[in-house]
Amino acid sequence: MDAEAREQRISAAFVAAADTLTAEFDEVELLHTVLQDCVEILGMKAGGLLLADADGKLQLLTSTGSAAAFVEVMQLGADAGPCIDCYDRGERVSVSDIEGERERWPEFSRAAVAQGFRSALATPMRLRGRVIGSMNLFGEHTGHVSDRDAALAQALADVATIGLLQERLVREGKMIEEQLQRALDTRVAIEQAKGVIAGSLSVSMDEAFGLMRTYSRDRNLTLHGVAQSLSARELTAHDFRVSAEQTAT
Repeated sequence: MDAEAREQRISAAFVAAADTLTAEFDEVELLHTVLQDCVEILGMKAGGLLLADADGKLQLLTSTGSAAAFVEVMQLGADAGPCIDCYDRGERVSVSDIEGERERWPEFSRAAVAQGFRSALATPMRLRGRVIGSMNLFGEHTGHVSDRDAALAQALADVATIGLLQERLVREGKMIEEQLQRALDTRVAIEQAKGVIAGSLSVSMDEAFGLMRTYSRDRNLTLHGVAQSLSARELTAHDFRVSAEQTAT
C-alpha cells in the first residue's frame, strides 16, 4: 500500500467508525471493521478483539480469521499473553519476537508461532480510564510496530470504544455493562449462524462469515438481524450463496 492509498484508507476508517455516533449500528460489525482496517493499514497478518463481559471476564468478540481466533482462545484459557497483560494493565503491549517469549507466555508463544505469527501489538480499549477490552494485531515478521502505527491503532481503538458505548446511551441511563453484554450476545448469535451456513454449504467458518457480511451489506441489514432471520428460518444457507454469486456478477 503506497502512502497516498494508506492515507485514504486511514481517513475512510475514521469516517466509518465516527458514523456510528449518529446512526444505528451493529456492534460486532463496527469492531470487526475497525480490526480489519487496522490489520490492513498496518500491514499485519491477522487480528483479534477481546471484550470484557459484565463480570469483567474477557471474551473473544471477533477476529479476522480462525488462526487469530485460535491464538486468542489459547490466551484466554491460559490467562496469559500480551493481550491479557494489555487488558490488565491498560497499556499497549508490543512484542517484537513472539518465539523469544516462550518462558513468559509458553502457551501463547507456541500457539502463535504454530499459526505463523512472529510479532504482536495489543492495544487497550478504554473509556475514561476504564479498560473494556483489547484489540490485538499479529504480524508474520519479527520487529516492533512503529510508534506512529501504534498510535494509529490506539486512535482507531478509541473511536471504536466511543462508538460502542455511545455517550448518549450512557446519559439515557443504560449501563455500560448492558451495552457490552449485548455485543457479546450478538456475537453468540452470529457464531451460531456461521456454524449453520458452514455446515450446510460445506465451507469454512471464515467463508461463512464472509457470506453473512456480503448479504447484510448488500441489503443494509445488521449481522445480528441476519443471524436472527436464519435462526427463525426466514433465510436459508442457500440464500447466502445465491447472494454472493449475484454480487460477484
